[in-house]
Amino acid sequence: MSKTRQVAGGGRAVEVPPDRLEGWFDRFSMRNDGIRNTLLRPDEAVVTGGNGTTATAIIPFPPLRTVGNFNGLLVDPLIRHTQVPRQIGLLMVRLGGHSVGMSRNGRVLLSRTDRHQVHGRSAAGGWSQKRFARRREGQVRDALRAAADDAYEVLVPRVSEMDAVVVGGDRAALDELRRDVRLAPLFAIADPRILDIPEPRRTVLDEAAERAIAVEIILQDG
Repeated sequence: MSKTRQVAGGGRAVEVPPDRLEGWFDRFSMRNDGIRNTLLRPDEAVVTGGNGTTATAIIPFPPLRTVGNFNGLLVDPLIRHTQVPRQIGLLMVRLGGHSVGMSRNGRVLLSRTDRHQVHGRSAAGGWSQKRFARRREGQVRDALRAAADDAYEVLVPRVSEMDAVVVGGDRAALDELRRDVRLAPLFAIADPRILDIPEPRRTVLDEAAERAIAVEIILQDG
């Protein structure tokens, strides 16, 4: 699994699974004239290459317990942190569907997925457009209500078993779910990141379970 994207302000971000972190940083060292230093903070680990290129690892499920500024490469605390077994709630929502579940060590243990019909916006004018808009609004409400109901039935009863919740999908749809008081226990332990995902399917949930425990590393040239 490898997810790479461009980031604002320059540079790129890559998602690295926990079992590949050691090899990834070894290759980073070889490509960038060795390692000057490693700065470990509760929420990030910044590794600076000999040529000034930096690799900033965002700590999943912070805080990182070992902090400090160290000469050379020191990512063992980060690797140990990522390898702690965690049970994670997954909440993936877009207007066309949702998929919820719980995973452990990147594997889905239980899930529920549903699809919804939500028409796109109409470019027509007059009363036809207004009727279309009302119908679409009703479809959106029904879709979000179904997503909230499934999250409540599948995830909320198991929230005491979870170390965290990882969400993904459409930010506006997730904001609507945050307003549902029934789901407050889930969002109280939600990780701040939002996974960018396609229309939720069970296969998308499987991928989200792997990405939930991966480490996002932001690369910026020196």
